[in-house]
Formats: sequence, structure tokens, C-alpha cells
Amino acid sequence: MINNVTLTGRITKDLEKHQTNKGTSVVNFSLAVDRRRKNANGDREADFIGIQAWGLTADLLSKYCGKGSLIGVEGRIQTRNYENNQGQRVYVTEVVAENITFLDSKKGNNQSQQGGYQQSNGYQNDNYQQQPFDSAMPFDDSADDVPF
Repeated sequence: MINNVTLTGRITKDLEKHQTNKGTSVVNFSLAVDRRRKNANGDREADFIGIQAWGLTADLLSKYCGKGSLIGVEGRIQTRNYENNQGQRVYVTEVVAENITFLDSKKGNNQSQQGGYQQSNGYQNDNYQQQPFDSAMPFDDSADDVPF
């Protein structure tokens, strides 16, 4: 089964990071995502999507992003339910972020994140630079263990 979501939007309010009982960071927030088409009045409408991020991704989001920050989110849709204080069953549908790309910088931050800093699956990889194929080392097909 396929369960993939890709969104680009702005964070709707300042982030509040929480810790689980085991010390894992988690942040829940809403992402405003513009719709492609304008409404009958010519205005662009937005959907407000609930997002949940865990671990190092949550730590970096709360450190570098805030209300109005433009981010890209790749993740999966998750549904859950719980009983609230009034004894009512509450159903929640949200996106669990598996990959976040920072598309602008947090205001007042000295380190520029413009150009798209990417945070993926809890591992910080800002020192990684992808090499183009033409500069890759040549393939040695003389080895006996080549599978083809």
C-alpha cells in the first residue's frame, strides 16, 4: 500500500516542543497550504493540515522555524483516536513528517537557511554534498563478483 504525502506551506503559529516520558521530542503544528485554484471571489484559499514531527526533526523545527516559516513536508497520513476529558471519542487525521525541508530562514536567526536545508528521518546531513554522476569513480567490471 502507498501512503505518501508531500506538502509545501507556512507554519501557522509558533512551535511548542514537548517530550515524551522516554525523552523523545515531539512537535505538533498546523501547516497552511494554498490551494491551486482561486475561489469565486478571486481569492486563494488554504487548507490547514495537522503535522506531527518526532526526534531530531522536532528539535530542529523548533530551533530554526516559527510562525510563518515556509517548509516542505514529506510524510504519511496517520489516523488515531482518543477519549477527551468530557468522555467523548475524538478522531484525528494528521501527517507524520518523515522528511522536512526548510525553505526560508527563521526571522532573527544569524544562520541563513535560504536555499533549502533538509532534515530527514532524524539525521542531520548538512555536510553532505551530492556528487554528479560524471564525477563518480569509474566502475570496475573485471571483478569476479559482479552480479551481471
